[in-house]
Amino acid sequence: MGYRVPFVNYPLQYKKIKKEIDGAIFGCLKRGDLIFRKDTEEFEKNFAKFVGAKYGISCDSCTGAMFLSLFALGVGKGDEVITVSHTYVATIDVIWHCRARPVLIDVGEDMEMDVNLIEKAITKKTKAIIPVHLDGRMCDMERIMEIAKKHNLFVIEDAAQAIGAKFKGKPAGSFGITSCFSFYPAKILGSFGDGGMIVTSDKKLAEKLYLLRDHGEKPSYLRKPKDKDKIIFFGFNSLLDNIQAAVLNVKLKYLPVWIKKRREIADIYDEGLKSVKEIKLPPLPSDTSPHYDIYQNYVIRVKNRDGLQKYLTKKGIETLVKWRIPNHFQPGLKLSHFKLPVTEKISQEVISLPMYPELTDEQVNYVIKSVKDFYLTY
Repeated sequence: MGYRVPFVNYPLQYKKIKKEIDGAIFGCLKRGDLIFRKDTEEFEKNFAKFVGAKYGISCDSCTGAMFLSLFALGVGKGDEVITVSHTYVATIDVIWHCRARPVLIDVGEDMEMDVNLIEKAITKKTKAIIPVHLDGRMCDMERIMEIAKKHNLFVIEDAAQAIGAKFKGKPAGSFGITSCFSFYPAKILGSFGDGGMIVTSDKKLAEKLYLLRDHGEKPSYLRKPKDKDKIIFFGFNSLLDNIQAAVLNVKLKYLPVWIKKRREIADIYDEGLKSVKEIKLPPLPSDTSPHYDIYQNYVIRVKNRDGLQKYLTKKGIETLVKWRIPNHFQPGLKLSHFKLPVTEKISQEVISLPMYPELTDEQVNYVIKSVKDFYLTY
């Protein structure tokens, strides 16, 4: 169906920067620059600089980025990795595919990893922590890094939804030994397919990751003449194509403006919905909070979530409900031994409202009115 307020609006964003996007794409096609060309090299450098890291290693997806990070750090059979259930399953997938054991802990009321539960989950087998910066808000990385240092653990940031977010002034991507980002189309910095990035400031680890993502070969822009045709070791195939890198280079210039607009939309939502007692709103944008949220998603917790979603659909408003079934309740994953009461409660309450920079104030206010109208008759 056609929505009066779609959840995302890919065509509208493209239309607004069409000339630049077309120039980037057709420039690649005219030059024949499809894999590992200057656009990829430039984007890796530009993105790493944006998030405050030294090296960027582009990948096929954030899933690929997380898997390669674990693999490069030697996480394997018999190891344990602490993360959360309230995340896209990819965060847990990659641990399993490294033959390690995922150890799931609960989240707090802000839906981020509950740092007070981490040390209780650490055993002699624990090798890493994967904090998930969900919906554009960062975990308490100061406390997580303290714990990791105390217990000699790796920290890999799942920053798929947090490009541009900050904690105490430091960007997502600047804390962990590696940090992993997503360029899935619906992300705040989205490509026209899938894509991901690892960032790190560890030179030796970066060199290993460059090789792992392409079958043990260095890309031409990092290769010395003596390295030509050399396969250093067995690797994988996890490449971001050059056309996507060219598109992302264009979009990266607009990212600060898009983040500013998302925070303004979050302010409007907050002001319009704060009086509705059936709703729990996300933390409000603030200049004094340790968190600088970028609102990848605007997620509210509500009573009668499914009823609200049906009502909004009838009103022409597209919404998203993520993870109705928590990952640890998915029978195929065999993780039901974890007891995570906050995660389980959240899964019955969350709904994401439309959130993207091209939303008009009129559309946002229409969403607010429709939500309030529903609860007047609830």
